[in-house]
Amino acid sequence: MNRRSIMKLMTSAAATAAVAKKEAKAQETVARATRGMPSPKIRDIQVIACAPAGLRLIVVKVITDQPGLYGYGCATYTQRADLVVPAVEKYLKPLLVGRPADRIEDTWHMCYNSSYWRNGPVLNNAISGVDQALWDIKGRQCGVPVYQLLGGKCREAADCYGHASGGEIPELIENARSYMAKGFRHVRVQIGVGGMAGYGSRGAGNAKAESLHSDPVYEPAVYIRRTLKMFEACRKELGEEIELCHDVHERVTTTQALQFCKDVEQFKLFFFEDPFSPEDIAWFRLTRQQCATPIAMGELFNSPHEWSPLISERLIDYIRVHVSQAGGLSPCRKMAAVGEAFGVRTAWHGPGDVSPIGHAANVALDLVCWNFGIQEYSGFSDNTQEVFSNCPVLKNGYVYANEAPGWGIEVNEAAAKKFPFGAGDPGERGRLNGGWGVIRRRDGTVIKQ
Repeated sequence: MNRRSIMKLMTSAAATAAVAKKEAKAQETVARATRGMPSPKIRDIQVIACAPAGLRLIVVKVITDQPGLYGYGCATYTQRADLVVPAVEKYLKPLLVGRPADRIEDTWHMCYNSSYWRNGPVLNNAISGVDQALWDIKGRQCGVPVYQLLGGKCREAADCYGHASGGEIPELIENARSYMAKGFRHVRVQIGVGGMAGYGSRGAGNAKAESLHSDPVYEPAVYIRRTLKMFEACRKELGEEIELCHDVHERVTTTQALQFCKDVEQFKLFFFEDPFSPEDIAWFRLTRQQCATPIAMGELFNSPHEWSPLISERLIDYIRVHVSQAGGLSPCRKMAAVGEAFGVRTAWHGPGDVSPIGHAANVALDLVCWNFGIQEYSGFSDNTQEVFSNCPVLKNGYVYANEAPGWGIEVNEAAAKKFPFGAGDPGERGRLNGGWGVIRRRDGTVIKQ
């Protein structure tokens, strides 16, 4: 046999072996799919508490009895973070250890009803940590990203908006242009009010506005007038193509909010957020009758009793719930389905006090829900990425899901210990253990915030 014949035989044998290996792998995949996977049991539940960017993040880790199979969930409630930790460790963990890790719906209702008194932010965030961790486990077990478990993509990535602000209008305009240069098609604009504690931007100058008290000052009428001037400048300087958002943060009276919604109609906003507080949702009916300004609402909602009338009566355009505040991925995908039936789109809360795990859950919902509207985006600091590997990636104003199984994120627990609660809290937030202080009108009246 000559050399050429030997080479042909070797090549043929290698090709045959490769085909056989590929066929064996395919048969193994089919066999696994048809026989199912063993049901994992919850062996332990741990809480990872850290503040890599100065904001307190709570992540729940659910560990199963199967080697190497675990999952992470976001339970972040920054303003009362220390309360979520014992809620998980002292109440949910004893309830759940030894139970199946793959019965996500059943587990959610068990946790929700076990306290009897329910619909509170501490319990909801604790439940969310477990709920999202169980979805992560199921994705890891199946070898697919969570969005595949929810029906697959409706879109390739989630369109985002960034936060532009300034103490003065020229500073704000420059900041907004920087987002546009990065590819953002949507920008939230917030302007400071001199001497006052406005939301989303520092006020121009250092002198505190005259008042009858020593706390931070805020006057709704002054803020409204300045904001209307801001919108006028934004449309003149930035043009008609950029989509503008704004957050009122419920800091005005109900009649002021109604007039404000009518006054901004001319600027064709993408949405106007939280003009009313959760205590004043009846005012949305009056607003809908009088103007067409698109309204976003829901960041403070804990209960379906709060959001269901706004959706079913078509009183808002965007449901803007904080996913962990509502109890996790499971209830929020149902909320989105209800919204689809009534023409209400999603705009999940996504600021810096949502962990990367929480952002991953947001993106999964963004991809699978047909009625997606927009996603709030906050970048991840170097410290945050040291603790959380493979955070969702932003490109040209779109955020993309991680294609690894589950959320695709791992938590470096040793790195997390380098950033304990309180280490980065500035001033008043440090004294108040991460909580917010008080803001008053000039006469001393406490305002909502």
